[in-house]
Amino acid sequence: MNGRYDVRQVCPAGTQPYTIRAGDTYFSLAMRFNTTVAAIMAANPGVDPNRLQIGQVICIPGAPPMPGECPQGTQPYIIQAGDTYFSLAIRFNTTVAAIMAANPGVDPNRLQIGQRICIPGAPPMPGECPQGTQPYIIQAGDTYFSLANRFNTTVEAIIAANPNVDPNRLMIGQRICIPRPGLPPCPGGQYYTIRSGDTLFALANRFNVTVNAIIAANPGIDPMALRVGQIICIPAPAQGGCPSGTSEYIIRAGDTFFSIARRFNISVDALIAANPGVDPDDLQIGQRICVPMA
Repeated sequence: MNGRYDVRQVCPAGTQPYTIRAGDTYFSLAMRFNTTVAAIMAANPGVDPNRLQIGQVICIPGAPPMPGECPQGTQPYIIQAGDTYFSLAIRFNTTVAAIMAANPGVDPNRLQIGQRICIPGAPPMPGECPQGTQPYIIQAGDTYFSLANRFNTTVEAIIAANPNVDPNRLMIGQRICIPRPGLPPCPGGQYYTIRSGDTLFALANRFNVTVNAIIAANPGIDPMALRVGQIICIPAPAQGGCPSGTSEYIIRAGDTFFSIARRFNISVDALIAANPGVDPDDLQIGQRICVPMA
């Protein structure tokens, strides 16, 4: 077999099969899998370490920890490009010393991409965040300030829900706890989730209210900094908001100006005229419009 192992061959107990890739050497593999060159040679009699071939299958002794094999209170983690014990300690809310203690024999200065280690202090999972908060995975560009705006909370509240997390060193993939938003009171109105392109002026036209009424119903809102996903209160139109000769109607699922016009025996043109500023192609469930009387 020219020094190659049959891919169907089972490796001895305490080892795992590995397929040689470009650049692999016994030395680099020993470092990556926390073993020694001598141990790899012993597990692969007849294989010439100086003539490894891409695609060749060998057996690696001392298999790294798999899920369920890490010590209690830790979790397996696969080293990615750029990882260091320091960055991992920050990401997973632990310490360098704790990671070293959970991985005896691993050289922190020679981590290899694809190497599996054990991380102590698993981050919060769903149901493990404090009451009144929810888990969130950090994405590229996230900051506590942007998250506070997105979830209608404050930077201080996020900090309080995540003791020991450094707000200035958030890592992509890091799990934190976000306080659930305290929704503004909305008596008689309706909650609305901001979408891309929304402005208070457009919302005021869509829901037949004024910009000032929306601002008054949402104290502290910044009209110039609405965030996608932000929940606001749309107040009910003032009584008499519909012109004389029309009546108020609440948009329901499936409604169109055409179907409403047919239902009330009026024309689409008359419906459009009674609702200046309302986009017939962007009706929202719960939106209030004025319907001319037949």
